[in-house]
Amino acid sequence: MAVRANPRLIDELELYGAEDVQKCYHCGNCSAVCPFSREPFLFPRKSMRYLQMGLEERLAGTLEPWLCYYCGECSEQCPREAEPGETMMSIRRWLTAQYDVTGLSKLFYRSWRAELAAVLLVALLTGAGFLLFGLKYGGGSLGVYAGPGAFLPASSVHVFDWILGGTLAALLAANCARMWWLTTGRDRRVRVPLLDYVTRAFLVPLHFVTQKRYRECESKRPWAVHFALVASYLTMLVLIMLFLESLHAAPANRLAHAFGYLATAGLLGTTLYALRGRWRRATPLHRHSHETDWVFLVLLVYVAATGILQHALYRWFGLDTAANVVYIAHLMGAVPMLAVEVPFSKWSHLAYRPLAMYFADLHERALARAASPAGAQSVPAAA
Repeated sequence: MAVRANPRLIDELELYGAEDVQKCYHCGNCSAVCPFSREPFLFPRKSMRYLQMGLEERLAGTLEPWLCYYCGECSEQCPREAEPGETMMSIRRWLTAQYDVTGLSKLFYRSWRAELAAVLLVALLTGAGFLLFGLKYGGGSLGVYAGPGAFLPASSVHVFDWILGGTLAALLAANCARMWWLTTGRDRRVRVPLLDYVTRAFLVPLHFVTQKRYRECESKRPWAVHFALVASYLTMLVLIMLFLESLHAAPANRLAHAFGYLATAGLLGTTLYALRGRWRRATPLHRHSHETDWVFLVLLVYVAATGILQHALYRWFGLDTAANVVYIAHLMGAVPMLAVEVPFSKWSHLAYRPLAMYFADLHERALARAASPAGAQSVPAAA
């Protein structure tokens, strides 16, 4: 079967952050030092080669970039300073655009102005929508934050959260289905039995929650920071989606607020740590920054800061009017962060990476079964 090459692929990847691919002469040092590079997934070298040769279809179907955790060791050991770790990060951005059925990821990753414009547009629509609802349809007063007569009743905001969450989940599910097709479904070498899909499905929540392979990197600090960031974000998401009315209840739900404080501290602490690292550029992970990285981090800081401020204004100082104003400002950051970043940008990696670990395990088992049918029952797990 003929393989078509795209001679412009390297030029396209430059828009996603890949700048030094041509320097690579395939010495193999990067793959040799990577603790995760092993048959049948050899990286970064294989992905770098696909990129140099313009093998767009093969690159779109590879799982290797998601199996890389960007510890930076490959870039440190590269004799040509080709930055293979950053190239893998750039390919992940490009792959996100390939999975996205709407085309918005491609637009946002190729133009930070488009992403910023989308964030600002969604923010303005959110602010105007909630302000109009509070003034004309909510039946409450700007001087009442929670309870009877509230300007933005928690029950109404809760309904909005569920509608938004359901829409974003559907979009992300469609993107994940396309990821499966590109990496596994259309690959004729890989024939995965339905039973394997079911029995190995536990790998998705396992890697989603723990990111446990990340701990195999030489330095444990990136894993710890990443784990704290993801745990904080997920805690806050669960609180908002399931316990929003408890957070607004009077008297206060102490347990819900305790988790809220921890999640806010985790979001602010880890995000400020990442911003500091990118500003100082002291490690390979932080040496290069795509524009979308900055949009993502600034949004996180804004949402966490306004979230704790609105809580303080209401709970600590009793300033209901000010709390409502800041609440709207908070929603103007939270909604675009979810609507733009979850299905189309950085947060989507939380879904794609554990799925890649799951698909990689299925690939290993299928290939081993094909090579040795008699040993099908002894295929090692890649968990």
